[in-house]
Amino acid sequence: MVRPAIVWFRNDLRVSDHAALSAAVAGGRPVVALYVHDDDVARQWAAGGASRWWLHHSLEALGASLHRRGAPLILRRGAAAEHLAAIARETDATEVHAGDAAEPWARAQEVRVAATLAGDGVAFHRHRTSMLFDQDRIRTQSGGPFQVYSPFARACMAGGGPPPPLAAPTRLTAPSRPPRSDRLENWTLLPTHPDWAAGLRATWIPGERAARNRLARFLDGPIAGYAAGRDRPGEDATSRLSPHLRFGELSPAEIWHGVRHAKGAGKFLGELLWREFSRHLLWHQPDMPEKPLRPAFVAMDWRTDPGSLRAWQRGQTGIPIVDAGMRQLWHTGWMHNRVRMIAASFLVKHLLIDWREGAAWFWDTLVDADLANNSASWQWVAGSGSDSAPFVRVFNPMLQARKFDPDGSYIRVHVPELAALPAAYVAAPWEAPGEVLRDADVVLGNTYPRPIVDLAVGRTRALAAHAGLASA
Repeated sequence: MVRPAIVWFRNDLRVSDHAALSAAVAGGRPVVALYVHDDDVARQWAAGGASRWWLHHSLEALGASLHRRGAPLILRRGAAAEHLAAIARETDATEVHAGDAAEPWARAQEVRVAATLAGDGVAFHRHRTSMLFDQDRIRTQSGGPFQVYSPFARACMAGGGPPPPLAAPTRLTAPSRPPRSDRLENWTLLPTHPDWAAGLRATWIPGERAARNRLARFLDGPIAGYAAGRDRPGEDATSRLSPHLRFGELSPAEIWHGVRHAKGAGKFLGELLWREFSRHLLWHQPDMPEKPLRPAFVAMDWRTDPGSLRAWQRGQTGIPIVDAGMRQLWHTGWMHNRVRMIAASFLVKHLLIDWREGAAWFWDTLVDADLANNSASWQWVAGSGSDSAPFVRVFNPMLQARKFDPDGSYIRVHVPELAALPAAYVAAPWEAPGEVLRDADVVLGNTYPRPIVDLAVGRTRALAAHAGLASA
């Protein structure tokens, strides 16, 4: 009897371009496909509510795809090392193949898994499934990690770019007696009381097949105007592939090679490299989610203001573009990237609230919550990252709205109480004359809140806090 190989799925919930699955199949062995749900290992960065919703449906889709090819998806909950060792003993498996991960707890988990398996004579093989490049090989000329994006991107492309994706196996062989599997519904990943996921269900279809369909729609039109359109939140000009990438329903290499010859692909490929750069930073600086990359920012005098934080979270700040973004996030689990920057800048600078508060909220509410992207992006906005925007660059959300949502179409969708305002005032209703507000049925402080901070006052306070930091 040929002894099986275990494929440990992680953030790579697909069958195409899956190096770990391909390696197991290439050995001619029966395959035990396994996913282990271990919230305890991540501690405060355990999957948030929106991610848990997506995970449930993504695992359903992966299970169906594997079943069609001849192997069931085995689900286990708890410590990965214990379950992998137990299943290896039960099936007499001699090797485990798994994808890579940049999260510090996931890398520590790999060490425990490899050590536990080695004690039983089982080989552990890690493959690149969630990144474009081997992060240990992307180095500066002095041999260290990169801290600046542009030279990092050049180093990545020096070898010609990522290799082409692998084909999905057409047939898998399962062991004659597959291991016991948990029932997915028993993991209670979906919300019930209350069921707040109606907006997610209306917006998204998780899974590898849906990811391919979304990529195809992007290539059919929006990519041609992506460079300019990606900054206009009222237009359907972005790929919306981020949650599919987050759960590995498409690999970054599949997307890279799918779009690289398309008109307008250059800017989009740059965004994929930004994603890779975020992983590079986390790979080499694993405390990035909790600690500023620029040491001076440890002493930043952030404000503690639960009321303002709550208003920001719920889209009740009185700043329409910020509120539109935060409500889009709450309803759909996603926010347009330009608006993410505006909303983040408002929290960190105009409200002077610690960027980690914003990162934690995004972590819980985003369907594409990704530790590397989330942490690096918040540090970029806060000015504390290694290659970030300077703190003194304070977005004026009113001007940002007028520049990137000039007719107010994005605001009107997500802040419907302002929908009847003329375009000249929808970004700043406090500037509208009384008769304009009355005609639009807007009562500031009643139907829509007044701004919780004067933008000029907030900017001045932020710059003063940074000046104090610089002089400390």
